[in-house]
Amino acid sequence: MWKLDRLARSLHKLLEVIKYLDDRNIGFRSLTEPIDTKTVGGKLVLHIFGAIAEFERGLIVERTNAGLAAAKKRGVQFGRPTLLTEKALAEAKRLIREEGYSVPKAADAVGVKKATLYAALPGGAQPLLEDPVEDDITFPE
Repeated sequence: MWKLDRLARSLHKLLEVIKYLDDRNIGFRSLTEPIDTKTVGGKLVLHIFGAIAEFERGLIVERTNAGLAAAKKRGVQFGRPTLLTEKALAEAKRLIREEGYSVPKAADAVGVKKATLYAALPGGAQPLLEDPVEDDITFPE
């Protein structure tokens, strides 16, 4: 194997693979690291390198999560921008209620795809048509 990290993503999985190979009397040798499981020292180095690699991976995950949390606190928005604004949603609802537009036609009128408008209108147009009073449908985040 070229490098140890190509064999497994966690120490548990690494040891599982090495045991599988060992049970079949197959040794593991890394071409870039001093690891050869046919020797006692190689097995020791394998465990140490595996533990260090898992520790390093854990640190990367922690740092990434901390960075994401800090960015969210600063107000950074992740993901695609919202195409359906509150104003466009209100206009689409008005078109459906007052003008008799279908959801696809109202979506086209406000410049969004029909799936976007359907996602913002649980139950589709029917609840809007049944209850002319202001509804409690909320804008999706």
